[in-house]
Amino acid sequence: MNRLNKSIDSLLENYGSYGMVNHSGGANLPGRVSIEHILHGLDELIFPGFRENQGLDHNNLRLITAEKVNHLAREMIREVEKSLAFSVRTGSLSCGHDGCHAAAELIVGSFFEELPAIRHALSLDMQANFRGDPAAKSVEEVILAYPGFRAITVYRLAHFFWKAQVPLIPRMMSDMVHGQTGIDIHPGAEIGESFFIDHGTGVVIGETTIIGKNVKLYQGVTLGALSVKKEEGNRKRHPTIEDDVTIYSNATILGGETIIGRGSVIGGNVWITESVPSNTTVYIQAGDQTSRQRGGH
Repeated sequence: MNRLNKSIDSLLENYGSYGMVNHSGGANLPGRVSIEHILHGLDELIFPGFRENQGLDHNNLRLITAEKVNHLAREMIREVEKSLAFSVRTGSLSCGHDGCHAAAELIVGSFFEELPAIRHALSLDMQANFRGDPAAKSVEEVILAYPGFRAITVYRLAHFFWKAQVPLIPRMMSDMVHGQTGIDIHPGAEIGESFFIDHGTGVVIGETTIIGKNVKLYQGVTLGALSVKKEEGNRKRHPTIEDDVTIYSNATILGGETIIGRGSVIGGNVWITESVPSNTTVYIQAGDQTSRQRGGH
């Protein structure tokens, strides 16, 4: 026991020296278990009948939906309030005269007002997944079993909170789905409608990435930054992908000024740090990277 007491003393000294203690004596941070539970509840709300063990009773759909919304709203307000209070402590945010609870209520209320529009965007993503993959036998299969669609779903939820300047929670959401799918989408990225990630493992989409409509990515694609210096955190560091672009597996596209023009096809394993004109195919042939324009700009 004496050795254990010495270990305890040493651990407490370490806490004091190196931190990483969740605000002892102050308000707590959002909890991972709570955020996981919220994501699960939102999944049930967005895709009614797909996540429950029992079939959905359509005669009671309004009552079931109201119960889920009210339960989730209360839980989300608690976690968002914790996040906002964290920003107040760090000096990066003020909750205003009415405090962080009132601000959290406003944000969560706006989220549920926006949820039908998020579902509409997801319906377009779902159709893009179904159209884009010959192996997909039904849209139901996409909802139930496609990791790319799962990652896109959580991204669209997290992106709302990112735009609302809620700290911590959007990154926690993206981290959770990253662990489930191997797909890392920063919630700050701007992604247009009808987005499709095929297979998906190893896809990385950075914070300042802009992606247009009808874009398709394969596994291992990186949309990243040329520089990772901390002082450049507020710059656009990641590429812009215009509409109707396809990017094949393990392609790497870097840089905030790099633009992949509309209708282009980026082949597997290529490395791009300069802009590509519209309607251009970039591929590797006999060890050398080659570009071939397929039409006008």
